[in-house]
Amino acid sequence: MDELIRQALTILRGMWQRRWLGIIVAWVVGLASAVAVLVIPDQYEASARVYVDTQSILKPLMSGMVTMPNVDQQVMLLSRTLITRPNVEKLIRMADLDLKIESKKDKDALVDRLISSLKINNTSRDNIYTVTYRDSQPEHAKRVVQSLVSIFVESNLGVARKDTEAARKFLDQEIAGYEKKLEAAEARLKEFKMRNLTAQNTEGKDHFAQMSATAGALEQSRLELREAEHSREALKRQILGEEPVLLPDAGPEPIAGVSVPEIDARIDAQQRNLDAMLQRYTDKHPDVVSARRLIKELEDQKRQVIVARRKTALTNPASSVTTNPVHQQLRVSLSETEARVAALQTRVAEYQSRYERLRASVNMVPQIEAEFSQLNRDYDINRKNYEQLVQRREQANMGSAIEEVAGVDFRLIDPPRVSPKPVAPNRALFLPLTLFLALAAGVAVSFAASQLRPVFFDARSLREASGLPLLGTVSLLADEATKRREKKDLLRFAAACISFVGAYGAGLLAFFLLSMRTA
Repeated sequence: MDELIRQALTILRGMWQRRWLGIIVAWVVGLASAVAVLVIPDQYEASARVYVDTQSILKPLMSGMVTMPNVDQQVMLLSRTLITRPNVEKLIRMADLDLKIESKKDKDALVDRLISSLKINNTSRDNIYTVTYRDSQPEHAKRVVQSLVSIFVESNLGVARKDTEAARKFLDQEIAGYEKKLEAAEARLKEFKMRNLTAQNTEGKDHFAQMSATAGALEQSRLELREAEHSREALKRQILGEEPVLLPDAGPEPIAGVSVPEIDARIDAQQRNLDAMLQRYTDKHPDVVSARRLIKELEDQKRQVIVARRKTALTNPASSVTTNPVHQQLRVSLSETEARVAALQTRVAEYQSRYERLRASVNMVPQIEAEFSQLNRDYDINRKNYEQLVQRREQANMGSAIEEVAGVDFRLIDPPRVSPKPVAPNRALFLPLTLFLALAAGVAVSFAASQLRPVFFDARSLREASGLPLLGTVSLLADEATKRREKKDLLRFAAACISFVGAYGAGLLAFFLLSMRTA
């Protein structure tokens, strides 16, 4: 600790030897820095506030139905990327700042200065953007801010339209590509179905389900065929074992149960006609009365025919067998059964043929089904992508229409205005700082000079620096004249320091008084 104190005292004594150099440097640096602060040109700040309204009642109403961009994010990104070289060059032309530019170097310097000076600040919660710019000429600052606000509004609209057109163009290209893919897939499906037409099933069943259904239908048809054959044999036995039955005397008996086909068909037709007319007319309608009279005449005619047949049966008993209604009915049933047996035999043969074909193609069907599934999978993927792209395009078109109807609304809250007083430089802050800068420069120069040309103040320092043995020291005794000179020198140094600080104080006081008067 003692060693550190001794070294510090040595340094201070060395700096005290160079005190006049330090005070001179302090005066020079102080005067230079004060003049530099005073000659800095005043900077006037122009500003404008813009409110970006991105809310619309249509957006929540159409949410989920249309594709809408994040307008808040777009506007924020635009505000951060607005100050670019092309936009600044456009701003220079709009604000007429290029009138005094004589070379490309001057123009580049002006562009760089504007890029570094222009500021756009925003509050993300309220969507309020503040545009500021500082210039030594108030009118220039105002024109620059006005031009930048105009570029801000125009750039947003242009970017939105450009993005929409680019998205629509991309979707159209993709949709056209998928249309070609769908056409090719449909052509492959068509060719496959034409090539394997016999292996297709319209009911949506696979091959083994179709075989099972065909086998079931074959067994059912065989069962019905056996039933029909047994019925046919029973009818044959009844006809062969039927005893001739003579009809009774042709008296006035009811005609129910006796069939005369040609007359019965006419009676049935007239009866259906009568039923249809009764639904529209009353019983006394002429057409109804005429239809009933015709039915009665046909029944009388049928009765006469039956009576004539009975008389014939009585006079010729041998022919009664063939005219027996029961015998005739049995023969009719036998004929119907024979026809049904023939139809069932054809059905059984057809189902048998189908079943054999299905069994023969059982090894080929899995390959066909796998190929069909692959074709269907490719087609379904392309169709799904196509439908999604078409839906997205329609959503984009609706979103673009909504943006045109209820797009971003720019509202100029505060028009561009210039501050009446300079906002920079802050001389009230810089001038005190120059005092500290001058004092620091004086101290630093004194320290540097003491280190460049060191002085030994005691024997120990000399011995340590030289590394040689010290035999002794010679002391200097100051006389009265020397003491008076040292005292005067100290007074002059104190006066120099006090005058330096006093000059700064007087300058600062005058500056503040002048500032208050101009205010």
